[in-house]
Amino acid sequence: MDLGALKARQQATWATGDYAVVGTTLQIVGERICEAVDLRAGERVLDVAAGNGNATLAAARRFAEVTSTDYVAALLERGRERAGAERLAVAFQEADAEALPFDDRSFDVALSTFGVMFTPDQEKAASELTRVVRSGGRIGLANWTPEGFIGQVFKTIGRHVPPPAGVRSPALWGTEARLAELFPGHGISATKQIFNFRYRSADHMLDIFRTYYGPMNRAFAALDGAGQAALADDIQALIARMNRGGADTLIVPSEYLEAVVTRR
Repeated sequence: MDLGALKARQQATWATGDYAVVGTTLQIVGERICEAVDLRAGERVLDVAAGNGNATLAAARRFAEVTSTDYVAALLERGRERAGAERLAVAFQEADAEALPFDDRSFDVALSTFGVMFTPDQEKAASELTRVVRSGGRIGLANWTPEGFIGQVFKTIGRHVPPPAGVRSPALWGTEARLAELFPGHGISATKQIFNFRYRSADHMLDIFRTYYGPMNRAFAALDGAGQAALADDIQALIARMNRGGADTLIVPSEYLEAVVTRR
């Protein structure tokens, strides 16, 4: 398996649409992860695969010294715009989560919310997170679980557009067993949390995700008309099963694992 080619395709996928349209709705997760790692003012913080900057902004609001990284320049620009609007001092830098351009033990805290979990080489990404954090520092992660809504979305997509052979599911990062494998010898504290997706209707949610969420956008683009209709039907059925908002609105709870890894 050519991980380099796979990474290039993934990078193009996340650059498709405008993930920030979905990402900004997840801001509360960035706030929660900063509280979970007990972030202190003045700490050096690295946000890895930061997307449009949810954890970045949350850390900067707590007066940390934040460096925000992603390998999609357009997403970093969204984060830069948001930081500018709030007059927050943040350093933005393009970087690959599997090859972080920082010295060993440069940071007190590393964060990643629904970001590093999508790297093709999971062991390398975990090793890089560990490398750049000082001894006694913390790595705060928010990862979708296999059983939760987004985990089920990816399983649904995979039935229509099979993922590359030999690639581990990103949702494995949402399990304590996999985190123990990725961060051996380090302290791990993990709790399951719920994020509620709130949209006007199932049609509204599907339209937003199909247009702006890169993985779903690319999945639909890979299918012919009949295939697109079948995928849309299956996603609509999943949304309907999980909706707790009733007939007038949409509230879809999505489980994720909030984890704090303490570096030995």
